[in-house]
Amino acid sequence: MSRAAEHGAAPDRESAPGDAPRRRAAGALLAAEAARFASLGWMRGTSGNLSVVLSRDPLRLAVTASGVDKGELGPDDIVVVDATGNPMPTGPGPGHGPARKPSAEAPFHARVVGLTGAGAVVHVHTVAAVVAGQRWPDGIALTGLEMLKGIGLPAERETVTLPVIGNSQDMSELGDRLEQVCDPRVPAVVIAGHGLYAWGADPMQARHHTEIVQWLLEYSLAAGPR
Repeated sequence: MSRAAEHGAAPDRESAPGDAPRRRAAGALLAAEAARFASLGWMRGTSGNLSVVLSRDPLRLAVTASGVDKGELGPDDIVVVDATGNPMPTGPGPGHGPARKPSAEAPFHARVVGLTGAGAVVHVHTVAAVVAGQRWPDGIALTGLEMLKGIGLPAERETVTLPVIGNSQDMSELGDRLEQVCDPRVPAVVIAGHGLYAWGADPMQARHHTEIVQWLLEYSLAAGPR
């Protein structure tokens, strides 16, 4: 069994957007993940968004709907988008009809997937991410920490930098900024004045990366200027 299937995510084979059971499973999974992050205070109000890949060719993502409390999402609260983040028509079931709109950041989710090959993307608005981005606008240096293993990096003898990029309401521009600094070893980016994006092969790995990077941000701020 693939890691994605083991954790409840859709496998990588192509699936038509009209596959209602597949979309419903993705919606239920994203709702559960969103509730977890909301319980931590990382998705206050209706902020933040999540996505999971439904198919690779053509690329289709299920993205959490805009304007909905992330602690109260249901399996129908998704929108299917294409490789540019534009909503796609679907058959009956989750994501069907004009009632739900994708997050304005759906194009950035698609860009992250295109750049990294991720299977799921998490975006949270944490205070630590915003403050760290302001304190270290050129990137956050990390070394000598056991928790680095949680994102696949060595705990010693190597310094890695968590990228920080400037915010923009233009998702194409934001994607270009990510492409300029993206390090394939680091599954996350801080957007200054905005929040944290993290990703993984499937929703569980994306969750773990988000939690680990958040810990690293909190540690960096507690340790003070370097």
